[in-house]
Formats: sequence, structure tokens, C-alpha cells
Amino acid sequence: MFSEELEKYSWDDITACINSKQSRDVEIALGKEHLTIDDFMALVSPAAAPYLEPMAALSRRYTQERFGKTIQMYVPLYITNSCNNFCVYCGFNHNNPIARIILTEEEIENECKAIRKLGPFENLLIVTGENPRDAGVDYLERALHVARPYFANLTIEVMPLKSEDYYRLTKSGLNGVVCFQETYHKDRYKTYHPKGMKSIFEWRVNGFDRMGQAGVHKIGMGVLIGLEPWRTDVTMMAIHLQYLRKHYWQTKYSVNFPRMRPSEGHFQPNVVMSDRELAQLIFAFRIFDHDVDISVSTRENPNFRNHIATLGATSMSAGSKTDPGGYATYPQALEQFAVSDERTPAEVEQAIKSMSYEVVWKDWDKIFD
Repeated sequence: MFSEELEKYSWDDITACINSKQSRDVEIALGKEHLTIDDFMALVSPAAAPYLEPMAALSRRYTQERFGKTIQMYVPLYITNSCNNFCVYCGFNHNNPIARIILTEEEIENECKAIRKLGPFENLLIVTGENPRDAGVDYLERALHVARPYFANLTIEVMPLKSEDYYRLTKSGLNGVVCFQETYHKDRYKTYHPKGMKSIFEWRVNGFDRMGQAGVHKIGMGVLIGLEPWRTDVTMMAIHLQYLRKHYWQTKYSVNFPRMRPSEGHFQPNVVMSDRELAQLIFAFRIFDHDVDISVSTRENPNFRNHIATLGATSMSAGSKTDPGGYATYPQALEQFAVSDERTPAEVEQAIKSMSYEVVWKDWDKIFD
């Protein structure tokens, strides 16, 4: 399990190593076809800031070689904000005095129908809070059965599950799983997740192993930018990705780097990442892993998303509602976070096409597996 592998690495040592990088280390990394973790640290270090243009050019080249000039579109569907966790930064925090909603099967179907009217989406991301008693595996399985007739590709972003539960859901139409470790700083993790199942660091970080053991087709990873120093956190994530590729090589992988947005809990980010730094991170990850899918959500503003679409990103959401039932059933429910890009899917598609890129609504089907 990765929690054991992680014991080999010191947060403080990695932080010191990143901060010690100099221009020469960045130039060496940019001259390599295949990077080590040490090279990755050079590219996310402060020393790499003056090299943004050559990094962007290399990122664009690798992205076009592997993915062509395409951006895959997906849309999230929040089906419940019921949650037993107390994450201090999240609008779904159990302590927040909000109405808790668990969509019925009929309501989930109505949401699917409403999303289909937004655009020709085929990639649906089903999102929940963590309430295993009232919205557990049985509920997720029913949601997958309801959504399957409307979408070719179904991904979930839910509580970490047992390996056998992931396997069960793959037999019910599940294609992928997204899970955010939030932060790899084990000593600080408990500060942000004081109670609930999510407070157990090992259970969460080892969830990716359980996905791989279950044969999940695609695994999505991410850290929440704003909790701990991002350069160290994303280096830990790169180590994790490298580990997963070695042990579950048949699985596809995606990464996402959401920057914190305001939420009901009024938590203020401890770390603020600029647009240039986010671009640097995306370029570094593309140069480090040519094959990984890099996703950019509607958390980011339209101008940034337009530019990054040609420089390293490969998938984007559009028309997103981050509240349960937000497309049709409960349009006024509390959202998990505020979106920044409020353009319609058609407007996002037009912007991408104006840059001579192709929008891909569907690129996977079980028939091709």
C-alpha cells in the first residue's frame, strides 16, 4: 500500500530539496525526455519561474503528440450534500447548518435529462458527500444504473470504498474514480479533517491502491491547492502517481489541481497560488508524465482555461453546478464551492474551436475495451 511507500519520504526534506534547486537543475530537466522525481522538483521550484515559456512549449508539444489538438468535455452531477465529515474548508461540512439533500432515483434521472439538454455530454462525474449509511454503495449502484442510459462514461467522486465495492460498481457501469487526497502532509492532515472517516489518513491515501486492485479503468488524483505549500504536495502526488503506474499499469490516470474557492465554512486558504504558478505546475506535470490526463474545472476563470487549453490541459468541465440537483431539481441548494467559469457548454466549445482545437464529447466506450 502507498502509505508504507510514503514513509520513505520526509515532507521537510522534499521541501528543502525543492527550494535548493537552481537554474542549472531546471535546464537539465528540460533537456531530458524522461524525468525523475528530482527533475520534477526542479520544474515546480521557484528556480523554474523564469523558464515558463520553454516549459509551455515543451508541454504543448508533448500534449499534442499524445492527445492531438483536443479537449475532452465532462460535467459533474452532485447527487447529495449529506456528509458525516468535518472538513474545515468544505461547504458540505457536517457542522454547517444547511439543508441536506439526497436525490431520489427519479430526481437523478431528471438531472441527467437536464444535463443532456445542456450539450452532447457523454462523460458524467457523479459527486457525493460521505454518508455511507444513507448514501452508500447501494445508493451509488442505483445512481449508476439510472445514469447509464444517458451517458457513455461514468465516473464517481465519492468516499473511499473497499476494493470489493469498487469492483462491484465496475460491474454496474462504473468507468472511473476521482479522489482528492487534499494534502499529503500527514501531520497536518488531521487539522483539516478532525472527525469522520476522512480523518483517517491511511484509509484515504490507500484508496487508490484499492481502486487499482479492483481494476478501475481510470483513476483521477488531486491535491487541494491552498492547504499546505503546493510544491511539496504536488511532488508527493507525483511520487504517488509513479507508484500507481508501476503497480497498476493497465489503469489510466488523470490529475487535477483545484485552487480553493470560498465555501460556506468561510475557510481562508493558507497558500495562494497565482495563475503563473498553476500554469508552471501543469507544464511540469505534462513534461513529467506525457500520458496523464490533466483536467481543469470551472473553479478556474475563463481566461486561464482558454489559454491552458492549448498548453497542457486535456479535459475540462462546463456548465457545472456544484449543488445537489442544481440542474433541475433543487437549483437553490447550497453549492460545495463557487464556480468561476460560468459560460455555457456551447460558449466553452466555441472558445476551444476558435483556437483550432477539437472538442471531444465522447472518447471511450465499453465496446472498445
